[in-house]
Amino acid sequence: MAGILFDNVQKRYGKAKEFAVRNFNLKVEDGEFLVLVGPSGCGKSTSLRMLAGLEDVTSGDIYIGDRRVNDVPPRDRDISMVFQNYALYPNMTVFENIAFGLRLRKLPKHEIEERVKRTARMLEIEGLLDRRPRELSGGQRQRAVLGRAIVRTPQVFLMDERLSNLDAKLRVQMRAEMIALHKKLGVTTIYVTHDQVEAMTMGDRIVVMNRGEIQQADTPEAVYSKPANRFVAGFIGTPPMNFIEGRLGEEDGLVFHTRTFALRLTKRQSAELARKGCAGRTVVLGMRPEFVRASRRDAGGEAPDGTAELDGTLVFSEFVGSDRYLHVDVRAGGLVTVRAGALFRAKDGEPLRLRLDMRRALFFDRDDGRLLNETEEEPLWPQESC
Repeated sequence: MAGILFDNVQKRYGKAKEFAVRNFNLKVEDGEFLVLVGPSGCGKSTSLRMLAGLEDVTSGDIYIGDRRVNDVPPRDRDISMVFQNYALYPNMTVFENIAFGLRLRKLPKHEIEERVKRTARMLEIEGLLDRRPRELSGGQRQRAVLGRAIVRTPQVFLMDERLSNLDAKLRVQMRAEMIALHKKLGVTTIYVTHDQVEAMTMGDRIVVMNRGEIQQADTPEAVYSKPANRFVAGFIGTPPMNFIEGRLGEEDGLVFHTRTFALRLTKRQSAELARKGCAGRTVVLGMRPEFVRASRRDAGGEAPDGTAELDGTLVFSEFVGSDRYLHVDVRAGGLVTVRAGALFRAKDGEPLRLRLDMRRALFFDRDDGRLLNETEEEPLWPQESC
């Protein structure tokens, strides 16, 4: 096993003006499961391919362990790669597929047999070694593909969009199996995906990329609750974070104003944002859907301290099983998404009152998108219900 270091790595293709990857600095700890996530074209697969040796580095250095590998051929980097289109050979048995790389390395026959059987037992496919790929289920084929990578006992695993072609149920199953396998093997792993749910559920850390640059690298919990900028806040989370543009006015503390409503900030937020010179500026308010509650306007009851209220009209709702997503028109603020309980009932066009947990409000710079404040530690109500 080995750690990985990207030292100011950049990649530009041919005579292109823009870098596909730029200013890429990242340290991956020995034994860590790290996920690169971002939209298509953000540079995550290019970064992985440079580490694998399949793309040349334009500038900067890549280290596996203590060895600089910029000029080391892929076969000598002691890594195993599992890419999206990495299929099994249809004319070979599962045993032959898993053993293929070992035979190329001319290992003794008895060692090949021992390694393959040990790997198959670990993946619970020892009874399938005589079958051909067409005789396997989707999950069994995925395990066989992983077996071909694992059997080599590399220092590093690289996986690119490994589960993207699977149906939803099998993706969930394979995610759990890959997490368990990583805990068992402890091999440094870099996994690339555009699916933020995969990133959040699988990674010890996740690296969010956009336009060739790292936006944030942290634990899933930190990236979700303390996004570095508006891009990260909007990309991570289902349903996405709500964003509303408005101006911060000074009225015995700071108040967030739009054309049709005003929301009072907490004392802590007011002090922090005033200290940073945000009073009088136009900013963007960010609020996760689980920190908004909806009720009918005639429901009554006083708003708890730390909340702010605004009225809106239900445009439509989405039932997703355990939750119901309400999309509420708040006029100048556009649509606000509320993560409500599955039993919440309201008709399209019905007026609703929204209560926002202002303790969890985030404020972003309108121009460069950077986060301007820290959220308070505890929400006013549990996330799992509204």
